[in-house]
Amino acid sequence: MQRQIWLGTIILAASAVAYSTGGFYTRLIETDAWTMLFWRGVFGGLFLFGVVAWHEHGRIVEAVRDIGRDGILIAVCSAVATVCFLNALRLSSVADVLVIDATIPFMTAGIAWLVIGEREDRVTLLASLAALAGVVVMAGSAVVGGRWLGDLLALAMAVLMATVLVMIRRNPRVSMLPAVGLSALLCAAIVLPWARPLSVSGGDLLQLALFGTTQFGLGLLLLSFGTPLVSATRGALIGTLQTPLGVLWVWLAFSEAPAVATLAGGAIVLAAVICDVAVPRRKERIT
Repeated sequence: MQRQIWLGTIILAASAVAYSTGGFYTRLIETDAWTMLFWRGVFGGLFLFGVVAWHEHGRIVEAVRDIGRDGILIAVCSAVATVCFLNALRLSSVADVLVIDATIPFMTAGIAWLVIGEREDRVTLLASLAALAGVVVMAGSAVVGGRWLGDLLALAMAVLMATVLVMIRRNPRVSMLPAVGLSALLCAAIVLPWARPLSVSGGDLLQLALFGTTQFGLGLLLLSFGTPLVSATRGALIGTLQTPLGVLWVWLAFSEAPAVATLAGGAIVLAAVICDVAVPRRKERIT
């Protein structure tokens, strides 16, 4: 059991690293947000279904059937959460959205308890609280500067993503890789009416392909593999790493030095995740 938890932790940490490059790509690619989301979904979905075809030896239709109703729910919730996140950033402050995003571990703990009867231990809950505090420190005084509609969309995004994690955790023996592949393509379909897919240049299209595969596709791939191996709440907690890591990549790539509060908050988030992983639990010593 301990080996399984460590493996899941490593996979989910890698997923957080992949997701954290989102800020880097959005700064790099010069196109509107809807077009960017469209191509990211298309390339991410094609990448994921390519992996499904390889993993299932070409049995794509059968693999999609196997995900059942929970898989369809995962696909819909994940796609809608992505759209909610984008619009929350447009209608509210980035700080508000980040803080609400950091509440996902607590929402996941509540939904996991109600749906699958999984009770989280105090260490992970305290670590989640510390990570939330770290994000608040990063956001600083801008936390109160948002608008209620944007905050509601961010809250909807958090609930939807918590539901995705719990549903994946609920089906540990069923590969939900086709579900996350469907979510990527569904996201592209949702934003298509506002996108201008033919307006991008060849160079931008290549960068969008990298965005869709290495950030969105790879992040979802690792999320679907790692989530069944750890508790849903711990998976959500590990996901908070993408916030400080995203700041780091933009700093390194574009020389945008973060504020002292941002660095301090990022350190708190990192310390919270490390402490949660490092503190031994009695039940995790069983092999």
